[in-house]
Amino acid sequence: MNGTAIQLAPRLENVQAAGLCNVCGLPADSQYFDASSLAPIPAPGRQIVLASFTLPPQYCGRFENFSQYTDLNGRNHAQVRTPGLRWTILVNNRPLHPYLDLQHIVNPWGFGGFPVNIRLDLDARVEFAVRNETYALDPNQNRNENAWDAAFIHLVGGRIVGRYWYNPAYGDAVCRRQ
Repeated sequence: MNGTAIQLAPRLENVQAAGLCNVCGLPADSQYFDASSLAPIPAPGRQIVLASFTLPPQYCGRFENFSQYTDLNGRNHAQVRTPGLRWTILVNNRPLHPYLDLQHIVNPWGFGGFPVNIRLDLDARVEFAVRNETYALDPNQNRNENAWDAAFIHLVGGRIVGRYWYNPAYGDAVCRRQ
């Protein structure tokens, strides 16, 4: 060569980052969370949290799915309307977009539903709640625990599912486990 430097084009390689699964790309220490419960319908004006999960300190996560349940929908799958009930997914006490104003069953319990993929902030708390704004069992009847009518919702349920993993910005996860 005549003294001229030869520049080689940079070679791009698909290098897997340390600590990530070679197949799916998720962190190797990824774990699932899956929280659910059933409860009597709350009294008008009340809200109950049906499922909740708090990421451990220094962990990142992903919200992947939710499902809803009412005993009325369980008896008849066509009964998806929940007038007077508002279903809300909250992250750190803020409504999670686009699930801001659900007034019907969109992901019924026991079916695959539509998975979501929403990143969760560090130390996030995810809650799935239902608020009874105006739903009454029967306006002509006093609400009591013994009143039961097949045409009304008496029981509600919620389930949240996701993944979480240690945030390597806080140091090596391998050293942290020792």
